[in-house]
Amino acid sequence: MGRWFKSGSPWIWMTGSAVSVSLIAVLGLLLLIAWRGLSYFWPATIYQWQMQDDAGKAYTLIGEIHDQEQVPVERLTAAGYHFDDDSGEFITRYLVKTGNREFVSLDFRWILASNIISRSAPENVAVFERSKNGNFYGVPQRVLENGKEIASDDVATVLEQHIARAVALNEQAVDLQKHDIGAINYQMERLRLKSRKYELNNELTDARKAELAAEQQTLQQQYQQLEQQLFALRADAARDAVVVKDMRGQDVTLSLDTVLDATYVNRLSTMQKLATWFSRVGHFVSDEPREANTEGGVFPAIFGTVFMVLLMAVIVTPFGVIAAVYLHEYAHKGWLTRIIRIAVINLAGVPSIVYGVFGLGFFVYMLGGSIDRLFYPEALPSPTFGSPGMLWSALTLAILTLPVVIVSTEEGLSRIPASVRQGSLALGATKAETLYRIILPMASPAIMTGLILAVARAAGEVAPLMLVGVVKLAPNLPVDMNFPFVHLERKFMHLGFHIYDVGFQSPNVEAARPLVYATSFLLVTVIVTLNLTAISVRNHLREKYRSLEN
Repeated sequence: MGRWFKSGSPWIWMTGSAVSVSLIAVLGLLLLIAWRGLSYFWPATIYQWQMQDDAGKAYTLIGEIHDQEQVPVERLTAAGYHFDDDSGEFITRYLVKTGNREFVSLDFRWILASNIISRSAPENVAVFERSKNGNFYGVPQRVLENGKEIASDDVATVLEQHIARAVALNEQAVDLQKHDIGAINYQMERLRLKSRKYELNNELTDARKAELAAEQQTLQQQYQQLEQQLFALRADAARDAVVVKDMRGQDVTLSLDTVLDATYVNRLSTMQKLATWFSRVGHFVSDEPREANTEGGVFPAIFGTVFMVLLMAVIVTPFGVIAAVYLHEYAHKGWLTRIIRIAVINLAGVPSIVYGVFGLGFFVYMLGGSIDRLFYPEALPSPTFGSPGMLWSALTLAILTLPVVIVSTEEGLSRIPASVRQGSLALGATKAETLYRIILPMASPAIMTGLILAVARAAGEVAPLMLVGVVKLAPNLPVDMNFPFVHLERKFMHLGFHIYDVGFQSPNVEAARPLVYATSFLLVTVIVTLNLTAISVRNHLREKYRSLEN
């Protein structure tokens, strides 16, 4: 036994076991997040319950089961509920999503199995996904076109056609408002700033006033024409409506301009449910958020996260590589260099919120404020670069991840034998040529390793971004068709902050909970995708410069 311990085998088995347990735990956590997040988009069965309250009054409830649990009878009795003596030790209670916010105070409610008289899953019940006020559950009765009922035996088909028409018109209206009208507003704002700049420089002559007034009048006429088109599209989208019988037994008229989809879930086969699931996941990834981020999609957050990480990588890589090359190849090996290396290593342990405070104070207020005073005085007191934005967020995360890139690059440079440098210099190459053609290509896999670690850390950071650029809802993306096309001064959305906002700031906790899991899984997927891309580039570089190592 003593010889076995001295051989080191127990430590090998212990290390392997620890790695296996850690891997299983990580995979289990990812599977849990994926299951809780992706199952949210599966079309759940819509039930109709006949209920009876404690006073003996009967009522109808329509919705979908969101969760269920076993509750001790003693706890419910202490809360004021009354049960028969033969009710048992536990009672099942269901968390039901009922929607219909206009007539029900809460989207979700708990119901006890002891209050259920009967339960059915009628096929004529539909769930209406709406652009506001959440889902609506009920039985479609008839479709109205211009206030007149459409005579048809197949209400579902007629309803689907009219919803598709209204959705298409709404998409045209949104596209017109965001692109065409948005471009006019952007040009009018630039025209206002141009006039203000002339005024500050005492260059606002009568001729220029007339020129600016003519341009403004032209833009105003274009705006009025586009506004009339927008109002016409909205009125056309609101032309039709559907009459739905809700769980109170009353007919409710829903305007189709607010309806995004109507699904008879209980009629769907397994393959149709799977197609609906893929469609919902696609909308979640590609749509914009609604209802305080508890409905809709997360595309602006995905775009903001990826764009910010890529911009950070473009900034941090050259600075990190240059710093590492100087420290390893040019700096004198003395006490000052050792202190700098120790400082770089210690910077990696600084809390991220400290970097956020530094970014807010230095980049936003000092550097951004100076840029505004020098280059954008006409926009003051409204800040341009003197407020949190995409550029400052990327710079802050670049400083945060800079030590990782420096240390990784230095380790890659130290692994290159000195004979390689000496051989290159002996053949007549200069030190700069040796560095550019031999050393950096051989160290490129280590540089990519540092970049991978930087991306993995930066993509999940939230605390510093809350101070230097991330917001709950950004109306415009940092990239659009307005000159200069890339607007680094704009605020943006981020998946990490979206998780925090939905999970802890949402007024509708039950509706937000599955979105937290879905967004968390999406953030992990984005980080893994970025890392796999960087790893593939690193492996390609490794193979490409393997001959130099040999």
